[in-house]
Amino acid sequence: MTKNQKPNWNNAPEDWDWLAQDADGRWFWYAVEPIPGVGGGVWRSPRLKQEFALQGEPNEQWLETRQKRPDATD
Repeated sequence: MTKNQKPNWNNAPEDWDWLAQDADGRWFWYAVEPIPGVGGGVWRSPRLKQEFALQGEPNEQWLETRQKRPDATD
């Protein structure tokens, strides 16, 4: 698995519009926009509003991974 591999939006829970990767490589879907955790290295959202998506490689650029679901017309 490469560092750049990320989950496919076709696998996202319906109406969950955010995706982000933690520094340890774990990707999560989010129902609400996540924010960087206070201690660093992780994204935070209400616990019931995040779901594990994929294990990737550790990523020092984790802060650049947050993204909103693309529009269906994109």
